[in-house]
Amino acid sequence: MSAYGTTRHHGQTSANSTPASTTLFRRLTWEGTVPLEIRVDSKELPANSDRGLECYYIQAPRVSYLPLLMPEIRRFLMDVVFDEAAGKMLKEEEWWFESEEGTLLKWHWPIGLIYDNHTISASIRPPSQTSTSHYNLQVTPLKLILHLASPPTEKLLLSPSAESCKQAYMGQLKEADFIRWGNTKRMTGLRKQDQDGIWEGIKEHNFDDYWRVASKIVPTTAPARSSSPPLSTNPSMHTRPPSADPQSAPDRDNAYNVRSVPVRLYLPDGPVMQDVVPPTLEDGSAHTLVHYLSTHLPLLFPPAPYSGPELAYAMMHGVLVPPDAEMAWLGACMAGADGWVSVCVGIAR
Repeated sequence: MSAYGTTRHHGQTSANSTPASTTLFRRLTWEGTVPLEIRVDSKELPANSDRGLECYYIQAPRVSYLPLLMPEIRRFLMDVVFDEAAGKMLKEEEWWFESEEGTLLKWHWPIGLIYDNHTISASIRPPSQTSTSHYNLQVTPLKLILHLASPPTEKLLLSPSAESCKQAYMGQLKEADFIRWGNTKRMTGLRKQDQDGIWEGIKEHNFDDYWRVASKIVPTTAPARSSSPPLSTNPSMHTRPPSADPQSAPDRDNAYNVRSVPVRLYLPDGPVMQDVVPPTLEDGSAHTLVHYLSTHLPLLFPPAPYSGPELAYAMMHGVLVPPDAEMAWLGACMAGADGWVSVCVGIAR
């Protein structure tokens, strides 16, 4: 069994001296992990393999990708499962995953997103007798089947290799960059050393190396001015640090001054929704998650003055998100390493 450390390298400073509250949430997002149970398809095991040890457990970083786990999985299989001669004949670039239910996994999605989407989709099926949660969510390993040959290229589109994963990842960063600023100047202006460096940060799970580059393209949160109005005593207002107050952030790179927040909604066993998400509304107030959800999914998130039972919930990085969290703050502090605010929608039971 393998477990990544919450982060492999700890520096004294990080995220280019951003406010401490911002760095805290970014680090918490970065350090999240999920349990995976990886089992080789028994029909594809090479001759003379040890069939009692073909299952491998790993606590994988949420921000990582399945192709990046391949070298570690291969080392385990070569050491304790495969016959040496037969194992050398296998080509890692032909390996691919599907869920225990037979669903082809999207290798270009972050592992945490795959886990949350699968967990929520499973939660809408008949609940188990042991489930007592209002949301029917249980923290259990995501069971994956590893195939060693014949990848369905017509469905995968690209070979699930580390290099293809890098290309897909950089494409996501550029798309998020365009949505935020209306151009990709920040991404295209990066030196090749920086572009390689941000990917190495993902590969090595190095928070400081990643944010050393990411801070050049991700919006900032600025300290509040002394003239800012007093904070509300309402506990619900604590869904974001006071440093993200839109009225105290004149910086053009501030999260509340972006053109749009890169947001995707993931429905259980359904489509992925994407739309323009301005950081503020027409009246100048902050655009909140509850406003966004009630606008795009009014049947699941009825707008006020609805007072009935909760019908659905929003999850990011395995955490239920408070409805009054502001979209701009989520984009600056809780976006994934690919730059996207990925909101998984679940159905309350």
